[in-house]
Amino acid sequence: MTIPDFQSLMRPVLASLADGEIRRSRDVKDSMADEFRLTDEERAHMLPSGRARTMDNRVGWALTYLRQAGLVDAPSRGRVRINTVGREALDRFAERIDMKALEAYPAYLEFRDRTRDTSTKKPGRAPGLAPELAETPATPQELVEQAVATNRAAVEGDVLRSALALTPTGFEELVLRLLTAMGYGELGSIEQTSASGDAGVDGIISQDPLGLDRIYIQAKRYAEDKPIDRPRIHEFAGALLGKQGDRGVFITTSRFTTGARQEAERINARIELIDGARLARLLVDYGVGVQGEQTVTLYRIDEDFFDGL
Repeated sequence: MTIPDFQSLMRPVLASLADGEIRRSRDVKDSMADEFRLTDEERAHMLPSGRARTMDNRVGWALTYLRQAGLVDAPSRGRVRINTVGREALDRFAERIDMKALEAYPAYLEFRDRTRDTSTKKPGRAPGLAPELAETPATPQELVEQAVATNRAAVEGDVLRSALALTPTGFEELVLRLLTAMGYGELGSIEQTSASGDAGVDGIISQDPLGLDRIYIQAKRYAEDKPIDRPRIHEFAGALLGKQGDRGVFITTSRFTTGARQEAERINARIELIDGARLARLLVDYGVGVQGEQTVTLYRIDEDFFDGL
């Protein structure tokens, strides 16, 4: 039997988790090799880069898409577990689960849209696909760009879920680490203040050694269905006024209502609003809570070199 593609693996992978137990991703990969009765040669087959086994890579992609669609949870690093939505999917799609089937789930559509947003749109490109499954012929450069876009969308979703799982204090610490990575407080300091009972303010950035130039921070860890509305912005503006401040940053894992954005524009103080989607992008951009795995170098022939010989 040849090594199955990652879409053909989606339903078998999900079915292997049907008992609800938490399993290591490594064990799922091994069980799929057994289920598809791969030969020793097929099990050992490597990607062209030589960095991973082909079967492991494809099971990993299957898990990524199932997780992004909301059918599988990752309760801890390297562990996966089916959830209620995943169990319902096994009944709903009795024969096959692939990317077309995943379009029935809003979480997957959001993931696909993030992939499109982070990818350079060109004719003939198929957004949301793993590079080995591009539907139309593509150059190596296009395949790399699509792989980067898909990986970026998946990591942004994962990092935002991880941020949402933090304690309020942990989330504030994450925000401060991000702002530090972005270069704020280099000439002064960044201070977490919520523990000291500084009402309405979770952190203070001092842009100069004397603390004369300050930016105040509000960090709220809310679920997507609990947006930040106008009154919360008004309260933050009041806290700034009480400190004679005129600049603030309001960061959330959720989103801001239209009223909240209008309030931020209306008041005299300058308040920058960073919602969950933008927060995830910034965390990846500045390498906070993520690790780089692989760098790809593409080559082209140097025609001038050969013309000079």
